[in-house]
Amino acid sequence: MTLAAEGVQVRVLEAAPTIGGGTRSGEYTGAGVLHDECSGFHPLSVDSAFARRIDLSRYGLSWLWPEVQYSHPLDNGGGSAVRRSVAETAATLGADGRPWQRVFGPLAERFGDITEDFTRPMLHVPDHPIKLARFGAYAAMPASLLAKKWSTEPGRALFGGVAAHAFRPFGGPMSSAIGVALGTAAHTYGWPVAAGGSSAITTAMAALLVDLGGTIETGVHVTSLDELDSPDLVMLDTAPAAAARIIGPRLPGRVARSFERYQHGPGAFQVAFAVDGGIPWTHADSRRAGTVHVAGSFREIAQAERDVHHGRMPERPFVLLGQQYLADPSRSAGSIHPVDAYAHVPAGFTGDATAAIEAQIERFAPGFRDRIVARHVRSVAQIEASNANYVGGGIITGANAALRLVFRPRIALDPYTTGVPGVYLCSAATPPGAGAHGMCGFNAAESALKRLE
Repeated sequence: MTLAAEGVQVRVLEAAPTIGGGTRSGEYTGAGVLHDECSGFHPLSVDSAFARRIDLSRYGLSWLWPEVQYSHPLDNGGGSAVRRSVAETAATLGADGRPWQRVFGPLAERFGDITEDFTRPMLHVPDHPIKLARFGAYAAMPASLLAKKWSTEPGRALFGGVAAHAFRPFGGPMSSAIGVALGTAAHTYGWPVAAGGSSAITTAMAALLVDLGGTIETGVHVTSLDELDSPDLVMLDTAPAAAARIIGPRLPGRVARSFERYQHGPGAFQVAFAVDGGIPWTHADSRRAGTVHVAGSFREIAQAERDVHHGRMPERPFVLLGQQYLADPSRSAGSIHPVDAYAHVPAGFTGDATAAIEAQIERFAPGFRDRIVARHVRSVAQIEASNANYVGGGIITGANAALRLVFRPRIALDPYTTGVPGVYLCSAATPPGAGAHGMCGFNAAESALKRLE
């Protein structure tokens, strides 16, 4: 879209039968019960350089918000939750309210400026260096260290749940980065859903592209640049190793080695549930939360993330659960509501995590199993088969190790270039990483436009 808006003739080639990647939706558990296939909540999509440049609302895209952005139930009916307001959230955290406000309050007030810097490649002169430095001071910490700012289990677990989105152990440097970014975004923008399912994002994008003169072809699996008609630009929305195979011998050796050695993180195992009457959480705020982190204490989350990182399947995995229908009731069929859940599992996990996911939910919502009307399971292998970028079931297209957070997919001044003139990488393996925010493609297009100029 960014290229087409500048007058470039664009042709999109999609290997799958339908476009969308991680923003597909479908009635997987029954007629009228709409599930998101991967991405469900989009906290960084509302206000970004891409969102400000491209207005998708004219093509039907609208955002809806749950009452509670995310929650974290604990045993015996306890738990904690994040609301849009930092002050309202802090008021529910008791002794941890003030520390929560100290961390997230100043960041939320400045987050619009901060995102302008961290959604770009790290090697640039920041527009807001002082604001970025405050964010960076927290983001650089190991999650296990930053969590010590909170003294109660509800406060520590609330941070642990959002930090676990990084798919990495809490003891490593910069393991707080994703949690600080998403936690601050919840207070600044909320965690909205796309009305009508995440596929509505794709539908709006496609409509705009066609209006700009672009074309889209599905079911076209490109294996080599030689199959193309010598275009001026090639934008590869692929994992780095796949890009290396497509480019072939033209790729400089040093870049080829970096792409082939690029590491992917743990996998995801997904279960979509159709639930009659919703989930009977014992924690009241979880009944109103769009996202629920089903994981137990901070220590349990840390252990589970450490296990999957080392290739071990935890008995009690971290489960991310979406109740998008609370913000968008059109996704339900009467009293039958869609619930999307996935567990963090080791990369390439070949087992069945369905029972472990259900046990975690039942732990905090007794009677949940009795309300299940239907389920649709996607194993790690099925997730990878549906999207070749999800190597080993890793839905974030790359391990979020400290070096990769700063330099992805390789150390370079322009991480979107491949060393082959006119050929660029624009997938979630490039900065700023995974998420339906559009910034990987936007940044790559900006780089490509400079070459055309």
